[in-house]
Amino acid sequence: MASIPTSAARPAQVLPVSLLTDFDISLFQAGKHYRLYQKLGCHLDTYENQEGAYFAVWAPYAEQVSVIGTCNNWQAGVHPLFPRWDQSGIWEGFIPRVKAGDLYKYQIRSRDGEVLYKGDPYAFHWETRPKTASIAWPLDYAWHDQEWMQHRKQYNDLKSPFSVYEVHLGSWRRPDPNNHEVFYSYRQIADQLVPYVKEMGFTHVELMPVMEHPFDGSWGYQITGYFAPTSRYGTPQDFMYMIDQFHQAGIGVILDWVPSHFPGDAHGLFRFDGSHVYEYADMRKGFQKDWNSYIFNYARNEVRSFLLSNAVYWLDLYHADGLRVDAVASMIYLDYSRKQGEWIPNDRGGRENLEAISLLQELNTIVYEQYPDTQTIAEESTAFYGVSKPVYLGGLGFGMKWMMGWMNDTLEYFKTDPYFRQFHHDQLTFSLVYAFSENFMLPLSHDEVVHGKSPMIYKMPGDDWQKFANLRLLYAYMFTHPGSKLLFMGNEFAQTSEWNFKRELDWYLLQYQPHQGMQQLIKQLNALYRNQTALHETQFMPIGFEWIDIGDRQHSIFIYSRHEINGYRKLLIALNMTPVPRMNYEIGMPENSSWREILNTDHPDFGGSGVLNPGTYQTQQQLCKGKPYQLTIHLPPLGAVIMERIA
Repeated sequence: MASIPTSAARPAQVLPVSLLTDFDISLFQAGKHYRLYQKLGCHLDTYENQEGAYFAVWAPYAEQVSVIGTCNNWQAGVHPLFPRWDQSGIWEGFIPRVKAGDLYKYQIRSRDGEVLYKGDPYAFHWETRPKTASIAWPLDYAWHDQEWMQHRKQYNDLKSPFSVYEVHLGSWRRPDPNNHEVFYSYRQIADQLVPYVKEMGFTHVELMPVMEHPFDGSWGYQITGYFAPTSRYGTPQDFMYMIDQFHQAGIGVILDWVPSHFPGDAHGLFRFDGSHVYEYADMRKGFQKDWNSYIFNYARNEVRSFLLSNAVYWLDLYHADGLRVDAVASMIYLDYSRKQGEWIPNDRGGRENLEAISLLQELNTIVYEQYPDTQTIAEESTAFYGVSKPVYLGGLGFGMKWMMGWMNDTLEYFKTDPYFRQFHHDQLTFSLVYAFSENFMLPLSHDEVVHGKSPMIYKMPGDDWQKFANLRLLYAYMFTHPGSKLLFMGNEFAQTSEWNFKRELDWYLLQYQPHQGMQQLIKQLNALYRNQTALHETQFMPIGFEWIDIGDRQHSIFIYSRHEINGYRKLLIALNMTPVPRMNYEIGMPENSSWREILNTDHPDFGGSGVLNPGTYQTQQQLCKGKPYQLTIHLPPLGAVIMERIA
């Protein structure tokens, strides 16, 4: 550490020390500092043989900033920080005898005389809610995931299988299912969740936001501690251990990341120094009424440095394999969820937030430059151009984008009574019109099983048998449709209640065969997706998909093929969307070939009726539906047949 000059007398307890160089400040003020977590916040260290902590906080409108906490029995004014002489708005200093576990906040007096008590925006650890103090904490950890990190490029590649299990850590399992105030630790969760995800065959987990947040009911999407995994489940090292265990099991970890908005809690970022530091000052840009939260000021370079550093932080120190960026549409449109007169056009008169767009482009540029073996995924619900196109082509630069249109059309189709599906045929075929315009991930996420939308199983029409058959059919369609996959926890065994963050999943359902069968099907679909190159190598390429027959509207039958780049390994998928079995169904084929069935959702092991296609099936040279060859197979009721070409 280097001493900084000062002419004013200071209390002996605070030493004039700085970790920041002039270059750091210039990068910070230019919005180009990507590792601010190394310089701002609380850093345990030794200075002139004294153990303690260096503190640095950005509060440009402050008249005075003091550290209060364990180190001074929460007495104001004992440890005032030094304002930097360079007009950066940063206050800093070294306080001896601060140790790991000490609590602290910043007492900030604004230029208007207002006194605020704020947590540290860069704190690595926080008290567990409802307490709100930051905690001095080191981030040392001995990782054991070297093999994963060395080879993860192949696992996170866009040509590799990418099947994601979306998890809310607090409600996957609970020590006491009836007490929502008690949680398993990160380490205890790892001991249960890692082998389960491995057994189910998912390639990745996506964790709903783990960054510190004050309100459980926000599910983590209202963050106050952007640089701290929530202490609900333990320490930062405990969280590192969990990621480490996933990696050692060959499973990638995607973190939900929320750069779109933050809550107005008194200890958080809102009006941090008595002024609008992190948020837009004009509430037509700065307030998000849907979530009663505040929008980051993407035009302010210091805020851009904060957000970009935060993204890099999780990839750097926590070995995250990617970031799923929440609510991108709310960032890029100034009129998002706003009526006329409630928003301000950009400088060109348009509705796009050009500052947010440039931030996202810079985010993806940085991530893929510094961590090319990771992925960024956009939760973006509009037709905005080029979300997953490279920045140099004018895109946002994400690796993947959630395919919200597919999700909406598919669920609407499957909610329809099978008799009437013949009139909604295009709802399923339409997604292939635009399926390759982006690198799409197919999501059946937490958003589809909350707020009265019903669990997946009860979206399905018919009696109990038909509900399960429909859901098995939907999953087979999802796993054979182009694109990567995401399935929310509980969906894999047909949870019968809506997701509730206060309760664990309905694991007791697995004593019943239909739920066991659903779980077994997901295992088989994951294995199929991983092992069949035709399903993942070309998942974002039009050359990997071909419609074979979409003309049988009357019987609601869809037939298509998936294949590798070289075209040799090929799968044939036939979907029967009605409860009527179609025996000896004739399919027009473009070539002479032999086939065998490798998965059938009507198999008794999954809870089906057993209309199967055993053995080998050979096409016949006979004109059929405009094609030179004919393949004859059985199509089960509300079932999917997946066949592999063997010659």
